[in-house]
Amino acid sequence: MLNQTNIGHNNNKFYVIQVAKANKDFICFTRWGRVGETGQHNLDKSKNVDDAIKAFKKKFKDKTKNDWDDRENFTPQSGKYTLIEIDEDDDDEDTTDSSPIKKEVISYKGPCDLPYRTQILIKLIFADEMFINQMSSMKLDVRKMPLGKLSKTQINKGLETLIDIEEAIKKKKPRSVLMDLSSQFYTLVPHDFGRMIPPVLDSDQDVRDKKEVMLTLSDIELTQSLQKDKANDQIHPLLEKYQMLDCELEYVNKNDNEFKLLQTYATACPNTRKGKLLDIWRVDRKGERDRFKSHDDIKHRKLLWHGTNVAVVAAILKAGLRIMPHSGGLVGRGIYFASEHAKSSWYVGPHYGKFEGEDMVGFMFLVEVALGKESSITQCNGSLTKAPAGYDSIVARGRNEPDPKKDKKITLEDKEVIVPTGAPVPQKEWKHSGFDQSEYLVYKESQARIRYLLKFSFV
Repeated sequence: MLNQTNIGHNNNKFYVIQVAKANKDFICFTRWGRVGETGQHNLDKSKNVDDAIKAFKKKFKDKTKNDWDDRENFTPQSGKYTLIEIDEDDDDEDTTDSSPIKKEVISYKGPCDLPYRTQILIKLIFADEMFINQMSSMKLDVRKMPLGKLSKTQINKGLETLIDIEEAIKKKKPRSVLMDLSSQFYTLVPHDFGRMIPPVLDSDQDVRDKKEVMLTLSDIELTQSLQKDKANDQIHPLLEKYQMLDCELEYVNKNDNEFKLLQTYATACPNTRKGKLLDIWRVDRKGERDRFKSHDDIKHRKLLWHGTNVAVVAAILKAGLRIMPHSGGLVGRGIYFASEHAKSSWYVGPHYGKFEGEDMVGFMFLVEVALGKESSITQCNGSLTKAPAGYDSIVARGRNEPDPKKDKKITLEDKEVIVPTGAPVPQKEWKHSGFDQSEYLVYKESQARIRYLLKFSFV
């Protein structure tokens, strides 16, 4: 799979070369065109495989200025196509076409022991339909980066190019440099812009947005990799996927006081992104309890919101909330939380359309955060990587904050945890802050323990 983007010439094109056997002939198949379109194709027939491979290697050399036999040392050349690395474990899929989503063949005939609402959850967070939906919404070309074949190497190359763009912006390099680097990024990570000129990535926000796309891709790759070895026909496939998560999910009954408290928390903000609360699960990730115990001496704790994309829910349940090497934001490289549902809900990427009869389903986590001694800031600082000496966390103080008089206190494993269930009220002390709503950050993954997963319909 080859790709080439040149923003200056409005080029955003692919080139596919493949050797195949057809009856008694061998074929060197080529297909080319604009990303997102079917394009044109050609077939060169040969009577023996050596001639077909020779034709393949010649075409590869013509299009890339690199030798196929030395592709491990591939070096991109100006004006030529670049090799897109995909996972070659599955050779039976055509990576050049957006094939219809295949229904999973279930050989197991017995019942599934999971609660029905949990079955629906597992279906969605592992659904190919959902992953393709999310990748398309991010303008990614799912034909060139098919599910199950996403390459960690290719994702990392894309992230490295974003770092180069970030540095170029910081050093105020000329627009021509940003145009070339943006072209390089789109070459490495195929995007479908139709006939529009691919946009130049020329701001810090552009880079942050694309980093988020790449981190989402990385988590999709993680979830896909979990399923590669599934072959147990002795248990229901949904139960098998559930077990892959190494995480206990306990459904919370809607009549429980626990559900009602969290529902109050979710609806406390009058200007919140409207979302109907559908389900809640208690979460107990393998190993997270013991890791969290290292902060038993921290007394000040809050149950805080974390919104996310539906495509990364399975990865978070499996691997937890992580501080990724290339992540970052307005308050640096940490894990971000909010005391207002309204703040975190805007980070939710829902599944567009219906799934099992439910519209625009998205997810949020409620996390027990060991905040300890808080350091307050009122302006953005993207360079932060840890709390100052003597502090455990950083709070970007908002001009508004849930009314502390309405705070509820719950006990989680003998620890008192504050739940800020009040409506937001102006904060006189922080009326000149650059933040409208507060954000809470910890810079150690071990200071956060996921307690609940909440499912909403954001219609």
